[in-house]
Amino acid sequence: MTVRLKSFVVALALAVAGCAGQNTHDLLNKTTVSVPASDIAATHEIFVATTRLQATKDPRQVFDGDRSLTTSYARVDVTVPKVHQVGAIERAKGSANSNPAKQFTATNVVHYGDAPQFAKAVGADIAMRGDRALVFVHGFNNGFDDGIYRLTQIAHDTKYPGTPVLFSWASSAKTTGYIYDKDSSTAARDDLEATLRMLAKTRVKSIDIIAHSMGTWLTMEALRQLAIAGDRDLGGKLGYVILASPDIDVDVFKKQMMRYGRPNKPFAVLLSGDDRALKLSSLISGDKPRVGDYGNAADLASYGVAVVDLTKTKGGDGGLNHAKFADNPFLVQLLGDRLRTPAGLAADEDPAQLNNLGQGLGKAVGSVAEVVITTPFKVLTIATGG
Repeated sequence: MTVRLKSFVVALALAVAGCAGQNTHDLLNKTTVSVPASDIAATHEIFVATTRLQATKDPRQVFDGDRSLTTSYARVDVTVPKVHQVGAIERAKGSANSNPAKQFTATNVVHYGDAPQFAKAVGADIAMRGDRALVFVHGFNNGFDDGIYRLTQIAHDTKYPGTPVLFSWASSAKTTGYIYDKDSSTAARDDLEATLRMLAKTRVKSIDIIAHSMGTWLTMEALRQLAIAGDRDLGGKLGYVILASPDIDVDVFKKQMMRYGRPNKPFAVLLSGDDRALKLSSLISGDKPRVGDYGNAADLASYGVAVVDLTKTKGGDGGLNHAKFADNPFLVQLLGDRLRTPAGLAADEDPAQLNNLGQGLGKAVGSVAEVVITTPFKVLTIATGG
């Protein structure tokens, strides 16, 4: 076995957990499990736009990994237990029933017949919750359940003051499905663009986007399409754009940013040099560097983005280091602090003072890490002695 092949096998083994780590992808319980209301911390209504087919072989999955040529719409209600720890996703193992007192539990699914029905429902929720929406685009090797639970965790832990919307593209949820997933994400570009335009037609004042891993490729492609159409900021309603662990070829990202142009609102790239999932992606892609573990932050920042290097912070995914933004308790809480400030106000802050997402993350880690923030204006290293 060659050294290169050995490296690939090792990387593949490290990625067995993928971005998700579940062997089964059941979302709904077989039977209802009732617990006292005092055991529940909150119930979150997650609105969904998806290019997945509705699951027929196992309805408990709700939507599976097969592609649809049209977008489907739904809402999933998820409870979070009082015992929940910030940064964690407590869930049942395998196909066992979730216990709402101990685990995230999907209690109800509402399907919408078409886009107008969904737009009416999500628009009403946006108006009720404060005129903001948070769109989450998941990454490689994610089942529908993984996206639902991750967005629930982000919305809950950040105390996001708006409506959570999951855009779920048709990942196969298999570690061997990298090429299938890349094609699926590419096929969903028009659907994500249409979903963002739909949200922009509601009373929403700010549409914030968090994309993870391969979902960042899809997000950048949709933003590029909006730019080509002359509406890159969704009529001024685009808020934060946060690209976490971007699984994008560095040169491709540069071309995407050249087409999109220098952002007017806070636009952050969160990367980590110890991201083992992206090492695998790089091998598959011919040893080409990915944005999420790129070593030249200044190069990326020259395109108008804030680059936050989380290499020296700890991840909570068993050493994969691919989801620090959401599973590191310090980082997710400060992400929330930033998100609760509307992007329009954050954009007016003095960039020379680094009053942006990066500074917030740096203050968040306290004595446990070092964070390096690079903007087009300045480089700041926050050494905390950890």
